[in-house]
Amino acid sequence: MGFRPVVLAPMEDVTDVSFRILCREAGAAMVTTEFVSSDGLIRDAAKTIAKMKTLPEESPVAIQIYGSIPEAMVDAARMADRAQELAGGHGADVIDLNFGCPVSKIAGRGAGSGMMREPDKMVAITKAVVEAVGKPVTVKTRLGWDDSSKIIVELAERLQDVGISALTIHGRTRCQMYKGDADWTLIGEVKNNPRMHIPIIGNGDIDSAFKAREAFDRYGVDGIMVGRASFGHPWIFTEIRHLLDTGEELPPMSVRDRVTLAKRHFALSLQYKGPVTGVFEMRRHLSCYFKGLRDFKETRIKLVTSKDPEEILRTLDYVAARWGGEAPEAVSVYDK
Repeated sequence: MGFRPVVLAPMEDVTDVSFRILCREAGAAMVTTEFVSSDGLIRDAAKTIAKMKTLPEESPVAIQIYGSIPEAMVDAARMADRAQELAGGHGADVIDLNFGCPVSKIAGRGAGSGMMREPDKMVAITKAVVEAVGKPVTVKTRLGWDDSSKIIVELAERLQDVGISALTIHGRTRCQMYKGDADWTLIGEVKNNPRMHIPIIGNGDIDSAFKAREAFDRYGVDGIMVGRASFGHPWIFTEIRHLLDTGEELPPMSVRDRVTLAKRHFALSLQYKGPVTGVFEMRRHLSCYFKGLRDFKETRIKLVTSKDPEEILRTLDYVAARWGGEAPEAVSVYDK
């Protein structure tokens, strides 16, 4: 059996450079930037351009763009193709088109998974981008807009025919958002379609090493993408990689090891974002690193409200001392 890659999904306000580096170190085969607005890029918005900065240690890394205006998407793709020049750093190995984001502020104006209601336009934009850039172009999308319009099998063929290099499919419709269970049967149908020859990457509800292995074994996908389950749990890639490669399950990570990793994550965040933004943007991660610990509420509040880096480090040392001999109870991000 060949290599079975596990990829980090793009997530707004999550997959910044510090988190991407950790996930690559943990075994992610590829990582992806936060969503980059095509409108923001062509307006030369500094914050949007800064999102395209990647580092050599992240490679291979994809820059993901979204939008609904064909000309803007082409211009943005050309800018992503020149990310090394425009934003510094490593640049993009792959340009990914986001036709899957379900949030209202994106899908509601026709971008992201809003494109599922205009498949002809989606295919036309994809074709124009493929022809405009020199790097591989991939697409991430969903099964359809709603249960009555699951168009992914035919759409996958059309996207392949205009030249994309790989396709990632999230096993939900836009109207499902993130509710209910992801439906992998249509992902498997796309993969097993004899007309398809590009890699098919499955996405949705992969929150454990065993689910990852089942996705490969049952549906035959070429790769899987992990999103929400990596949030506060970047070592999930190590767990998945170990099970796939050895057939054995790793024991849960100890609290002391989680503290060590959280400190490294925090140091990277401070290094690349500075003491103010670095502290603020780590809060969403620190709130998740120690899920499953008993009597942790007050300590969690302290971790996510402090503005002083030294105080946060002291609190992490306290976590190691207070709970250091424990492995937190398994708590999935999907648990209600």
